[in-house]
Amino acid sequence: MNPTVSIAVILTVLQAAHCQMIRDLSACLLGQSLRVDCRYENKTSNPLTYEFSLTKDNRKHVIQSTISVPENVYRNRANVTMHKNLVCLYLHSFTTSDEGVYMCELKATNDYTGNQIKNITVIKGEGAAGPGLQFLLPTCPGFC
Repeated sequence: MNPTVSIAVILTVLQAAHCQMIRDLSACLLGQSLRVDCRYENKTSNPLTYEFSLTKDNRKHVIQSTISVPENVYRNRANVTMHKNLVCLYLHSFTTSDEGVYMCELKATNDYTGNQIKNITVIKGEGAAGPGLQFLLPTCPGFC
């Protein structure tokens, strides 16, 4: 085998090993909508797939996804926008029944190392925030 070809194949495999990493997951209110910002570092030009879900009462509810099928109940209430290194979920008409653990899951196409997942607990209301708990801000900083 040609040594140059072997090196190129090894470099390609090594680059695919760490294609994206979720850097930060935050939540805030934008009017009556919940916005969940999933910031990531992407080291490849491969397309990104995502899934936003909510876990409450020990059950996972898929809100928006390009990985699996979202639940019908969220179809008219949720949308996702993508910008460079940022995927944002908007959940409209946010109420206390939407409280729970929100998950952002990202995967780069042809990345065989698995998905990146990060969780945040969201509670609508006021009070002291504990570890892993984020209370919603009155307004969202910046744009998504």
